[in-house]
Amino acid sequence: MKQQMNNAFAIARGEGKAYWFLGSLLEMKATAEDTGGAFGMVELMHPPGFAAPMHTNRNEEEIFYVLEGEATFTVGEKTIMAKQGSFVYTPRGMPHMYKFEGDGPARILVIVTPAGFEQFFVEASVPAEEFELPPDTVVPDMEKIMAAAEKYNLNEILE
Repeated sequence: MKQQMNNAFAIARGEGKAYWFLGSLLEMKATAEDTGGAFGMVELMHPPGFAAPMHTNRNEEEIFYVLEGEATFTVGEKTIMAKQGSFVYTPRGMPHMYKFEGDGPARILVIVTPAGFEQFFVEASVPAEEFELPPDTVVPDMEKIMAAAEKYNLNEILE
């Protein structure tokens, strides 16, 4: 349960709202409402081999912190090998993507600033029925995802 006092708050693992997004589990940690618009934060658990598509955030920076697993990030022309404990910063307007390597699930913390873009994940997903990776029967709704991408100015999703 979110504990909030004088605008400070804390959310333990498994206490945030959970969603299923592109075969992953997403836990909302902080929203624009929570932080006065300063930042949004989500924790994602990805299945083995998950890859986020190349995309460009036009209005916000995206910050990644690898909690579990190892990932290869492409940020502009740079390739970054990120293992557990790595921090990766992507400035607005810079194309980027990541792919998790390895056989097990991976976890990553994503911070967006300014806040607001975290709602893209909510609008492009479905509420999770359990706090675990979605079953194979949960198929991403690409029309819903692309509509949310357009709304949040994520207009460059490259294959």
